[in-house]
Amino acid sequence: MQRGAAVAKKVNIRKQDKVNSKDILKILEKHSDDRGGLIAILEDIQTKYGYLPEKALRIVGEKTNRSLVDIYSVATFYRFFSLKPKGEHLVCACLGTACHVRGAPRVVSELEQQLGIKAGQTTADNKFTLETVNCLGACALGPVVVIDGHYFSKVKRSKVKQLLDKAQEGFDKLDIGKDERIFPIDVSCPHCSRSFRDEIVVIDGYPSLKVNVAVDGKKGELRLSSLYGSFNISTEFEIPEGTIASFICPHCGSEIKSTSDCSDCGAPMIPMLVSGGGTVQICSRRGCKNHMLDLV
Repeated sequence: MQRGAAVAKKVNIRKQDKVNSKDILKILEKHSDDRGGLIAILEDIQTKYGYLPEKALRIVGEKTNRSLVDIYSVATFYRFFSLKPKGEHLVCACLGTACHVRGAPRVVSELEQQLGIKAGQTTADNKFTLETVNCLGACALGPVVVIDGHYFSKVKRSKVKQLLDKAQEGFDKLDIGKDERIFPIDVSCPHCSRSFRDEIVVIDGYPSLKVNVAVDGKKGELRLSSLYGSFNISTEFEIPEGTIASFICPHCGSEIKSTSDCSDCGAPMIPMLVSGGGTVQICSRRGCKNHMLDLV
């Protein structure tokens, strides 16, 4: 049975759809010293609500003396932003040339059939949003499908239902480090674009990602697992739980500045470039597992 066929046609109004003007004002106050900080403002709004509500954009326009035309032009230019609510689970399928020739259209067709929606739509129960992109930077592993930030390679139609079922169960229950369908990403410095990949130290069976960190006056090396979804790390010195660390590129020595705060704990999110396009952001607070993968 199609997942979309068994739900009521009336879309449920989620709590996150109700915009609190005080929350928007707090976001604006946070960025009051940023010149041209509209993108950062919109990022924080989308992090809070899952999309950019019209009411929130009108408040931004009124308080920053920007026209709605200018705000909407930014919101529609960057693919990361969405003007419509998205489902609890985001399914993104690649239709690029490499994936296309390996059967991606059939995978997308099966996703549409299972969910009861077309690409670009959200199921009536707000559980799933289905999107397609032209490239996910993993052409050799196509067809590629990303669900809630987890990559799945060489996907076949017969596996689609299983992936959707596991999405609802929660991928955190999977042993990510041993799941061959989830593969590592290579990330680099947003300043010098040099890769953080470290072939010498291996974590989760893959080359680690090496950065420098500074905590309470101490400086040293931090190695992260390159497997997206794994939180295994290796540190040169002990970093206590709850401590916020500053991240520094080991190549150019530049501090990797945050552009947004963690939606779970409020600590700065650290952005890094993903090979093939996009960014990954990880929370700078030791012990917080919040992370986001934005693809272009």
